[in-house]
Amino acid sequence: MKNDKIRNIAIIAHVDHGKTSLVNELLKQGSVFRDNQVVEDRVMDSNALERERGITILSKNCSCIYNDVKINIIDTPGHADFGGEVERVLKMVDGVLLVVDAFEGPMPQTRFVLEKALALKLKVIVVINKIDRPDSRIKEVVDEVLELFLELDADDDQLNSPFIFASARQGTASENENESGKDMKPLFQKIIDYIPAPEGDENAPLQMLVSSAEHNDYVGKLAVGKISRGSIAVGQNVTLCNYHDEKKIIRSKVVSLFVFEGLKKVPVEKAEVGEIVCVAGLEGIQIGDTICDNAQIEPIEFVKIAEPSVEMTFMVNDSPFAGKEGKFVTSRHLRDRLYKEAVKDLSLRVSDGQTAEQFVVGGRGEMHLSILIENMRRDGYEFQVSMPKVLLKEIDGVKCEPIDQLILDVPEDCTGIVMQKMGIRKGELVQMAPHGNRIKMEFLIPSRGLFGFKSELLTDTRGEGVINSIFYDYQPWKGEIKRREYGSLIAHEDGETIVYGLYNAQERGELFVGPGVNVYAGMVVGSNPKGGDIVVNVCKKKHLSNMRASGSDEALRLTPARKMSLEDDIEFLADDEILEVTPKSLRIRKIILDHNLRNRERGKLLRGEI
Repeated sequence: MKNDKIRNIAIIAHVDHGKTSLVNELLKQGSVFRDNQVVEDRVMDSNALERERGITILSKNCSCIYNDVKINIIDTPGHADFGGEVERVLKMVDGVLLVVDAFEGPMPQTRFVLEKALALKLKVIVVINKIDRPDSRIKEVVDEVLELFLELDADDDQLNSPFIFASARQGTASENENESGKDMKPLFQKIIDYIPAPEGDENAPLQMLVSSAEHNDYVGKLAVGKISRGSIAVGQNVTLCNYHDEKKIIRSKVVSLFVFEGLKKVPVEKAEVGEIVCVAGLEGIQIGDTICDNAQIEPIEFVKIAEPSVEMTFMVNDSPFAGKEGKFVTSRHLRDRLYKEAVKDLSLRVSDGQTAEQFVVGGRGEMHLSILIENMRRDGYEFQVSMPKVLLKEIDGVKCEPIDQLILDVPEDCTGIVMQKMGIRKGELVQMAPHGNRIKMEFLIPSRGLFGFKSELLTDTRGEGVINSIFYDYQPWKGEIKRREYGSLIAHEDGETIVYGLYNAQERGELFVGPGVNVYAGMVVGSNPKGGDIVVNVCKKKHLSNMRASGSDEALRLTPARKMSLEDDIEFLADDEILEVTPKSLRIRKIILDHNLRNRERGKLLRGEI
């Protein structure tokens, strides 16, 4: 039986191709807001971090109404590091809108998400977005999308997927590439005509796969999923089970039930097959579980989420400034937070470290882990993290490492320096083609070769370089890659930075701290471009005497200190350095703070005693 009054769709695309803006317009024109209501841009990016960075991190549900048909929409992240969010929500929908930029065309994440959608036999509507761009290449991009379908072995039905040409910013869509259209009606109509209505037997026993989870301060954990069979009602007794864990059989009861109407969750007493719902009151529920009728326990197979490729060690803060700025500082707090995060984010792997105060956290990439770190420090946590390392695998007795597909879009006159940097980082050129007055380059590069590359690229291309990467495959170890060409400037003693000390230190390199900042011995206060670590005394005061030469008291001019973001700090880290993270500060420090002990350990390493 089909539920013709519902359509379930996900919007998938590469980062910055306009998914969230498109959802904004669908909601505006789908009778969600009042005519006179002020609606902010990217209304679906509700998280503070998402609004600051201009990216979607978590997939979110909403709905709108068109011609009496309810369209449940899932807005998904476009960044490769959050691909796990996309993988797990595709089980909830019957079709996808694949959004492609009219200039950039298909990018690495476009390929990744489309491959997942085709494997699940979902219907695809291709939306060529940003057709109002003056540099749009609509015909070429359509050909590139069709080539991508062929590469991914799409069947005949998928190859005949319809194309819609839209401008999410202007709120228009059209089936004709030469017409801009007046509103989003052509897209709405195509969704209703082409995306199939959800099917299922409404008289059969309940079966619902949990594809997502949310938390509400009043009702606790909310399990989100699509009803595959039967119906669900408040007060109903149900059984939780899991396809990959036969022992998991938990009896429970539905306390509250919600459906999505616009941007809100609306409580209902009952929901039928095909509807996407939120269920509250189920203790022990996790993503991947199936909610079944007590009479017929049949778990649904859940998609296997791709494994992490990068790991970092999270540890309790033991610096001289420990406990001064954070609310949660103990190993118990850290452990609880990380293991709770692993339940919500299936792409994350958390395990105990070598000591009781260390935890090894694996993720999809540097950004995936940096978002977790940023969220934790905003929640009041204080801790330290190590340099990121790639996860190696042994395949057929050969040591293999993760390889990324890297696409660079750089000005024509910067190709030489980019090729040189790629050579140092073991990058292998696959393809190179002109892209307007720029050059598009595709490389296969070890994931560890990308650590710290983004800031270098922006410097080398005067801020004009565009970088996109996604996990490609595991390949044999490519050999040693020098992580960084520069060294660190290290504080000599505890104290407060003085202009006189900073003035003398800035001759050695670039400083990260200004005057009046509290530092401790072993803390990194700058970088040395010539390589090698140098200990500097940034707390040194000028000794006054009764003999002064004219001009000796002239104002000392300091070069402004470099402001380091969280990503910059993580990229900067060397093997013997860790990052101290608190709600107010980010400090890079040496693992061994004492200068003499550090030299002793380095000597042992050089002599091969360690």
